[in-house]
Amino acid sequence: MDAFFASVEQRDHPQLRGKPIAVGGNGGRGVVAAASYEARKYGVRSAMPSRLAKQKCPHLIFVPHRFDVYKSVSQEIRDIFYQYTDLVEPLSLDEAYLDVTINKPNHKSAIYIAEQIRKKILQQTQLTASAGVSINKFLAKVASDINKPNGLKVILPVEVEDFMKTLPIEKFFGVGKVTAQRLKAQNIRTGADLQKYTLIELVELFGKLGKYLYEVIHGNDHRIVKSNRVRKSFSIERTFDTNLETQNHIEAKIKELCLKLHTSMEDKGVKGKTINLKFRYADFTTYTRTKSYLDFMDDLDTLQNTACGLFINAWDGESSLRLIGIGYSKLNTEIPESQLQFPF
Repeated sequence: MDAFFASVEQRDHPQLRGKPIAVGGNGGRGVVAAASYEARKYGVRSAMPSRLAKQKCPHLIFVPHRFDVYKSVSQEIRDIFYQYTDLVEPLSLDEAYLDVTINKPNHKSAIYIAEQIRKKILQQTQLTASAGVSINKFLAKVASDINKPNGLKVILPVEVEDFMKTLPIEKFFGVGKVTAQRLKAQNIRTGADLQKYTLIELVELFGKLGKYLYEVIHGNDHRIVKSNRVRKSFSIERTFDTNLETQNHIEAKIKELCLKLHTSMEDKGVKGKTINLKFRYADFTTYTRTKSYLDFMDDLDTLQNTACGLFINAWDGESSLRLIGIGYSKLNTEIPESQLQFPF
């Protein structure tokens, strides 16, 4: 989807259309969750501190998020996907992989299906979507970003080699700023530079990353579209407008977050065996602590007492906190490992 959260807000509030908007908090520690294309022209991006966004675009309009609405619209879009294939792997509320090798309408053209899906999304939600079509996940993902917004990019099998040669290393899915710097230190700036290296050379230089890069630069990505991703953790975290200074204040916030987490999990019937605590000092130093139980837990008192206990045992006793996160892992929603049976 194109600037999904921001586009939903502009759709529902006509007075915001054509204006630079950011979905997120406008407070001292607010963060941009999404930026409209009008705001992106000024350099405003998602995950950017709101203060910096306002500096880049002084007339930026901040809009509070409405995640319930975004989830509802996302489900509408996902329902459209399922009209064509059951092999849908959501990456987030606004993005998904689809495998249409075998599809419900029995169309022979993936390009045609992509166009039909984009058309239906626009008709049903009044929102635009961009699509990438190719032979594997890596190429489809890269292609989906090329003709945004409201565009389609196709990379045919015969085009893969030439396309990879011209692709800047920053455009490789999974290559962030730090990795890009490491690659550039080896004079690797494009796919053509990467193709000069053997598998052994890339593994020696970059380890597992080297093997991944060797495969994708030659058009190989054997990952399948997984239609039943299992959630392995359930968590909530909060960055506070002002630092938490005292133990009483910190424990009160921990218990407050525990209550929200417990209520959300209870509504969904989710339990967990491992309780996780995350906290971040004012200097951004971050710590995580965990405690596991033999049985699945759904008791609020146990969650609150455990989380507070983990904090007290890890806290230095004086530093203030800017962030707290509480979570469960080893959930009852995970598929249990099967045990081999031998005919003794």
